[in-house]
Parts: sequence; structure tokens; C-alpha cells
Amino acid sequence: MRSHGRSPDHSAVPSSSPSPDRLLLPSRRRFLGVSLGTAVGGAALAACAADRPASSPAATDSRPRHGGRLRAVFAGGGAQETLDPHLANLFVEAARAKAMFDKLADHGPDLSVVPRLAERWEPDAGLAKWRVTLRQAAYHDGRPVRSADVLHSYARILDPKRGFRAKPNLGVIDLGASRAVDDRTIEFALKRPFAEFPNVMAAFGAYIVPEGTDSFEHPVGSGPFAFRSFEPGRSLLLRRHPDHWDGAAYLEELEFLVANEESARVNALIGGQVQYAHELSPTSARAHRGGDRISVLRLANSAMQAFAMKVDRPPFDNRELREAMFLLADRPALVETVLAGTGEVGNDLFGRGYRYYADEIPQRTRDLDRAKWLVERSGAAGSTIRLDTSEAATGFLESASVFAAQAREAGLRLEPTVGNKDTYWKDTKDAGVLSCFRSGAMPIETHIAQRLLTGSTTNVTKWARRDFDALYDTAVGTADEAVRRRAYLDMQRLLHAEGGYLVWGFADWLVGTSKNLAGVANAPANTLDWARFDKVWLA
Repeated sequence: MRSHGRSPDHSAVPSSSPSPDRLLLPSRRRFLGVSLGTAVGGAALAACAADRPASSPAATDSRPRHGGRLRAVFAGGGAQETLDPHLANLFVEAARAKAMFDKLADHGPDLSVVPRLAERWEPDAGLAKWRVTLRQAAYHDGRPVRSADVLHSYARILDPKRGFRAKPNLGVIDLGASRAVDDRTIEFALKRPFAEFPNVMAAFGAYIVPEGTDSFEHPVGSGPFAFRSFEPGRSLLLRRHPDHWDGAAYLEELEFLVANEESARVNALIGGQVQYAHELSPTSARAHRGGDRISVLRLANSAMQAFAMKVDRPPFDNRELREAMFLLADRPALVETVLAGTGEVGNDLFGRGYRYYADEIPQRTRDLDRAKWLVERSGAAGSTIRLDTSEAATGFLESASVFAAQAREAGLRLEPTVGNKDTYWKDTKDAGVLSCFRSGAMPIETHIAQRLLTGSTTNVTKWARRDFDALYDTAVGTADEAVRRRAYLDMQRLLHAEGGYLVWGFADWLVGTSKNLAGVANAPANTLDWARFDKVWLA
């Protein structure tokens, strides 16, 4: 199986003694074919993912050591990459953002909310006002983090002329009625009672930047690493922030490199050019099992795997055809073939294992006879439907091919069309009718707010229903836990029956590390400890 990364790879070997400011990502041919005095071809991974489900073993064999430069390779987004933390969308952008910036709160491994820049918070009795107290923290240039910075950051995200990802989450805030009580206390006034306000502070992309900041050519944040140099689509070099509120990082420097092909990331790790490779394929881990050069972390239940149908246009504005798609899918075959068994079957809903997930809804299984009947009834029999895919993410090409073969058995022809891996997410957000899709971890409330409400800015399926929006408002606006759970269940019943996400599986995330990298945490993608480099060290 070919595997690709993106969230989206590529590479080559730098010269043997590169300048710290000139370590770039050379051509793919060089990256794949050369290593610093080491033959790449015969190297092997130390163990398959199943052999290493927890944190890196070096962490138990050595005490933290200070110094050194860690090189981490991710799939990237080409020249369109940004260091604006409010625009972060790709996994590499998210990892860079958390290295340079902080949010008020973030999500732990179980998707519970944990404090970051916010030391504590408490609501009033009506859940419509929340008082947040900041901890003492400093930016990279020495300025203190203040309440005014928080209000500026949230105002920037909420700018009606801009499309920042966290905007739907922060939309519950009445910013005009909110105020800075003092330099370390903010009183947030909300537009309605909102029990899930801690999720707002932890929202993907809701980073705090200094008051007045709108340019990020030379970003200044409060995170554990400070900016040094950047070449979009190639590399970002950071240095340790010695005064970080959570303690200075062990590493002296952190460098992000880009390689959009999974094989290039693996070869860079094996060859010693990097110490951390994000998003390995199950096939690579299994194929290299038994070696002693690198290790693999298996981060369970990290990524929803799906096909996104746009329900606002033909042919998927036809509910019967959407049901046919749900029923023709052979989910166990997709998990076994595409994920090499390193995952679990999905049930057309996001967030298995997370709070409020609707376990009550029976697992959907393949029913080819009914799927054929629905295809005929919908008028889609014999038609050709374009299925957008690309090398933007591991397994996308494989899943498109496997699913197209499954659809043919129901009389439906899906035509996988490979798009530009660097612009895939932008290209498929509004265009097309059917596309490969995936998502990292986030609370179910956040998934709904960002992707499934009428005003959501990343609504790939174009799901827009007022009755659904009303259920969401009920869920987040009540202090009654039973009422909230019922509303989340009703929302998921609607999505399961009529929605646009065909969720076929949940993938375990596979991360490769060098044997001398210690302290890497086992945490789902998009949570606080995923791709977190301030607590790792080179042993």
C-alpha cells in the first residue's frame, strides 16, 4: 500500500554539516537515496505499532537531558503554509502553532479540558458569564500575557470579514459586553447560556497573540519555542523560550521539515536526518518490523476516516442515495485493507469513545441488496460520480480505490480523481460532491460547531438544518446533564440516518521516532500532548 501524509512529503538529505539556518528539504530523489554515510535501503523499524502502544521507551531508560536540535518531519501544504496560529489547519501548522503559542486551555488525552494560560475559570449561576483568571506568563520578547491580548486575539478570530477556523466556537461570546477586569482577569459575557465554554477556550486554533498583532512573518508568542526562521513548504526553525510558564523545554532548538510522501519521512528517519516522523502508514510499520534503528508509537483512535458527501447538491441531495452509500460500504474490509488492521470500524458518526458519543445507535453493517435497490430508486444506477482523493493524507488513494470497487457491486460507478496534495483541503471544502476525509481528535461539541451547523466555516458536507442547530443550542445551553445527553443523542441519530459523513473507520496514529528520542507522549492527534516537543529530549 502506498501511503501519504498531509493533514498532508518529501525530502532529501541535507549536507553533512549544514548551517543551522540553512537546513532545508532537498529534492525527493536525494532524500530517498542518500543518508549521512548510512545505507537507507536495508534499515528497519524497531517494532510494529502494536509492539509500542505507550510513550517512547527511551523515556524510561534515561533522565531528561538538555540541549540539541530535534528535527521533526511532517506532511505540509507547500507555499500556502502559514505561521498565523488562527489559520492553522494542517497537522504541521497545528504542531508549529502549539510550539510557538498557547491557548487559554487545551484538551487532554481523553478530550477533557485542561488549563493552559488560564489558571482557573468559573461561570455564574446562569452559565452566561464566565470569569477567567490568567496565570503569570511572558511572551518571547518579555512582555507579560495580559487580558487585553486575550480580547484582541478573540476579536481577531471573530472578525466577520475573515474565516478563521475557531470562529464558530468563539461565536457564543458577546465580545462587546466582555471586559478586562484587570491585567489577569477577563469576564466573558456570552450570547446565551453555554455549559461547554471550557471547550471554547480549548478550541482548535484559539491561540493567544499579543495585542495589535496581525502579521506573522516574525511571530511572537508565549509558547515553549520562539521563532528563528521560516521557509514555507520547507522548514521552520525555532529556539527554546527560557521563560516559558510551564518550564523551559529540554531541547535547545526545534526544526520542522516537510515531506509529503510517507516513504520519504520513513527514509529520513531511518537515515538519521530526522528524529521524529509524523504519520507513518500501517504498511510501513509492519514491513519494517524487527529492526533496531527506529521506534513506532501507536496512538489509538486518533483519526476518523470517512467519505464526505455534499448534501446540498446532486446527486447526494437525494437522501436515498446517501443511505445506499452507507449500506454498500464494507467497513471491516476498508479497515483491514487501508489501515492494515490498525484501527476500528466506524458507524458514520464522529468521536467513538468520546464523551456524548451515541453508543446506543446500532452498528451499521453492509446490506448490498438494499443498497442496490436504493441506487436504482434514486436514479443513480449506472451513473458516474467523481470521488476526489489525493496524496494529501495516508490511505486516501487506497480507500478511494477500495470503496470504488465496493460501489460497483451496488451498480454505482465512483471515479477516483487524484487532486493536488498541496491544495486538496481547500479544493474539496466547497467544490465537488464526494471526497476522502479525515479528522483528528476533538470534542463532539467542537466537531459539530466547526463542521455541522448552518454557519460553520469548515462545513465540508454542507449539512444545514435549523432543527439540528436547535438541538445543538439545547445541548450547550443547559445545566441539566440528562437534557444535554439527550440532545447530543438526537443530533447523532439525525446524522446517522441522513448525514453526509460516511465514517468507515477510526485509525490509530503511527509516529516514528529515533531510538535516542525520549519523552514522546501517547496522545490522540489534536490534543495537547500530541506533537508536543517541549517535554521531549535527546538521550
